[in-house]
Amino acid sequence: MGNRILKMDNVRKTINYLKKNGISHAYYAAKERVQEERTADYCYMAPSQEKLIKQRRQTEEYPYLFSIVTPAYETEEKYMREMIASVRAQSYRKWELIIVDASESGQVERTVRQTIQETGDMRIKYRRLAKNLGISGNTNAGIALAAGDYIALLDHDDCITPDALYCMAVAVHESRLQNLVPALLYSDEDKCDETSKIFISPHIKQKFNLDLSLSNNYICHFMAVEAKLLKTLKLRGEYDGAQDYDLVLRVVDNLLKRGLSGRMGSMIVHIPRVLYHWRSHARSTAQNTESKSYAYEAGRQALTDFCRSQGWQVQVEHSLHLGFYDICYEPDILSVRQDVGVVGGRILDARGRVFSGALDENGKCLFEGLHGRYSGGSTHRALLKQDCGAVDIRCVRVREELQPVFCQILGIPYQERIVRIKTRYGKQDVFIANVAGLSCDEAGYRKLSMAFGQAVRDEGYLVVWDPEITVKLH
Repeated sequence: MGNRILKMDNVRKTINYLKKNGISHAYYAAKERVQEERTADYCYMAPSQEKLIKQRRQTEEYPYLFSIVTPAYETEEKYMREMIASVRAQSYRKWELIIVDASESGQVERTVRQTIQETGDMRIKYRRLAKNLGISGNTNAGIALAAGDYIALLDHDDCITPDALYCMAVAVHESRLQNLVPALLYSDEDKCDETSKIFISPHIKQKFNLDLSLSNNYICHFMAVEAKLLKTLKLRGEYDGAQDYDLVLRVVDNLLKRGLSGRMGSMIVHIPRVLYHWRSHARSTAQNTESKSYAYEAGRQALTDFCRSQGWQVQVEHSLHLGFYDICYEPDILSVRQDVGVVGGRILDARGRVFSGALDENGKCLFEGLHGRYSGGSTHRALLKQDCGAVDIRCVRVREELQPVFCQILGIPYQERIVRIKTRYGKQDVFIANVAGLSCDEAGYRKLSMAFGQAVRDEGYLVVWDPEITVKLH
């Protein structure tokens, strides 16, 4: 059953992708999806009752109240009951579920009130709205009612895992022990079928990565925001369809304007565990990305607004993949972004596969061995700008202030050479460092790249990887 859902989803995506991007791009996208499906091996395992009991005991003295806000509209009874049951099953007990109902019929109200009567659980709170205010307006009505320290967002036909709020509470508690108050927390997620028994397509996310978040809303579900901040920001109706992405970007904007750019990883906390089941059915965006195509334009507008708020001169365009974006900096990223110290690209071998480029903080090459025409799977990370530990010094450009550091570590003067790259907008000339004066083996290049990347980050700058900057080894 799970494979059938995945196959149908892939067929639909391939057809849409072909219409949008042409045969060549569609061929490689389809080929990569087939290979990804063959290697897919995922099974969600819910925590045992014994473990849940231990979690409850561990956190029973925690003071943090979580308000879960769920806007509802003509929700099927089965899905509404399953959503509520998933909240009631939480091992962490300090929560309230606020359901704001904009339905025209009384279906949702009957279901919720019956559930409250059957369970006697007064933590479930229901509010009927006088009119449908749209997804943002409806959610804001729930946010206004929230009494919690953190407000989490849960869609009316999705579910959370029984340890979701436990993991959130522990993350908040650990931060508080360090005198930190996280602004936003988020987890990994997967998809479930209409029966809530088949789980597929896990989205295993990265810790907060500024430039990756400027490519797409990879944070998504399950997300909780510090209540005071969310009540101030609220959701904006003009970005309906991408209201969650707009919220994430405005949280980031808030932290940047508070001078917390160096503490983003502490203020936006990733919980590396699947805590959210995104239901995949015919009407959901989980299965049919075309069902809300307006959302992608709303996302582009939200990202444009964020860049404008930073004072960046940019053009934001849709990428080859729906829901993913390209930021074109004018004239270039180092001129526009004072927080970026280095921008580097990828190096392909003679077979057209990734040989080097983006390196993590342990020196591992991201996407090594991946075909140069592949995107890196459903997250498309291999084609997205992102922050990393270091970039290969053979394909790097350095801002002027850091060029003396480059010279000191590599022992050669900083000079640039021109390479011509092929982008979706045509061929372009870019400048990268000329390291012809070095005599290194591969281990030597890797060591120097890591040393320089560390020095750049020690100076307080970001190292940004841009996969459009591509050179080939001869």
